[in-house]
Amino acid sequence: MKILYSVDETCDWGRTLAATLKAGDIIALVGNLGAGKTHAAKGLVAGIGSIAGVSSPTFTLVHEYGGGRLPVFHFDFYRMESPEEVLGIGWDDYLDASGVMIVEWADKFAEIIPANARWFQFTILDDGTRGVEEIQNSKFKIQN
Repeated sequence: MKILYSVDETCDWGRTLAATLKAGDIIALVGNLGAGKTHAAKGLVAGIGSIAGVSSPTFTLVHEYGGGRLPVFHFDFYRMESPEEVLGIGWDDYLDASGVMIVEWADKFAEIIPANARWFQFTILDDGTRGVEEIQNSKFKIQN
């Protein structure tokens, strides 16, 4: 597990990960409220090269960020009620859009996340720092 001591370190973690991403990559983020998912997304978007202001798409459901080397589609499943709702906002179209997808609360509808997604678990540690680890064969992932 990587320990993230600050918001800046969480954003830096995202920037570092972004350097490895290519079109079609899907980043599935899981963790409790306040664990660092949105700050990681900010770093990912910045690392792709976009100067867009990133915020959680909790109420808009998806944000699109351009201006970088790839488009970024940032989803938040927190307030969604069903996989059908996600599909109804064009999920399949975004999967085909040759960008990078970031999905917060991805575990809520793991069954629609493609098998090639990379899963990251964010944890609030006892001392208030955050931890992040990539989950291979995630307990959240349903084979599809």
